[in-house]
Amino acid sequence: MESIYYVISWACHRKCVHCYEDRFRPYTKGKLSAVVDEAKRNWPRIVANLPERMTYIDLDTSAPSPGSPPESPAGFAERRGRIILSGGETLLDEIREPVLYPLLEALRDRYAGAGGVNVVVQTTGDLVTERIVDELLERGIWMLSVAGMDDFHVGMTGAKREKLQERLIRWFEAAGMARSGSKLGEAKRHQEEGPSYSFFGATPDAWIGKLWPRGRAWANDLSTATMADNFCNRWSGGRNFLNHRYAGSEVAIEPTGDVYPCCMKTKLPIGNLTEEPLTEILDSLVGHPVYEAINAGQPERMGLSLGWDVDAFVAHARTTTPKGRDYRNLCIGCDKFHEAVLKPVVAALRAARAVQRQRLAAE
Repeated sequence: MESIYYVISWACHRKCVHCYEDRFRPYTKGKLSAVVDEAKRNWPRIVANLPERMTYIDLDTSAPSPGSPPESPAGFAERRGRIILSGGETLLDEIREPVLYPLLEALRDRYAGAGGVNVVVQTTGDLVTERIVDELLERGIWMLSVAGMDDFHVGMTGAKREKLQERLIRWFEAAGMARSGSKLGEAKRHQEEGPSYSFFGATPDAWIGKLWPRGRAWANDLSTATMADNFCNRWSGGRNFLNHRYAGSEVAIEPTGDVYPCCMKTKLPIGNLTEEPLTEILDSLVGHPVYEAINAGQPERMGLSLGWDVDAFVAHARTTTPKGRDYRNLCIGCDKFHEAVLKPVVAALRAARAVQRQRLAAE
């Protein structure tokens, strides 16, 4: 698989108005303990159910890479995929040592003899120290990605952000890290050897752009997306999520183990990695009209086999924002379709996989 976006914990030190997930926030006392315990309890089972190899076939290449496995299609390169570890905030004291560090070590060991894996640690940036940079590099990270470079993140506006970025660049480059894209160019930055670093934020031309209709961004009426903004048909959307052997496939995982075809998340997960392998979940959905529509980046067609034609989907894609503004986006239609139609379908698919696992275990 090319990419997995794994949110390791809900805990964060901020409660930003633009966040796509309202569970990302500060927790205290018993609630913090519960969030940390959830992350600690689930990550070993999630890792155990990740793909055997975190590699993918690059169909844009014309020659195989050295060491490509026998099952790789002739003439195409096998490339190393990546696992992005995010939050919340991954570098909180309560998360970093008990969850992030052992998780990094487990991923390194799991894929050491299976083509390797490029691990990205995502952070807002202000908790980074020189010692933490060294500790992350000791555990083999491929990239440290600083995601708080925007005016939405509390305490990261204007001159404060610029000073922080200058300081981080000094630390990163002193530790031997190169800015992502500086070696092979932006178009091929995911093929860099690393270690590297990157900066991004919620700006109109990057990341979530017009803001997804999700979480606090939705509650605060910040999304400016229209029907023309098809988040499903973009990277980190559902497009190509089923094609896990090939370039372009990514899924998102929650701390609970729930897995989704996109980072903004459908109303219902497609499965849970504390219970079943990721590739088993994905392969069970191949050929299913609903998920093939998502895979094609055409969410408006997901209901064709279940009584929702495109006109019905488009009609359901209209709603009113919490502040009373008329709003239309395909994500709204997807949400309503999941709520009204898809719940028993997802349950049946999950039950069928469980029966199949039991049958294979008994043989």
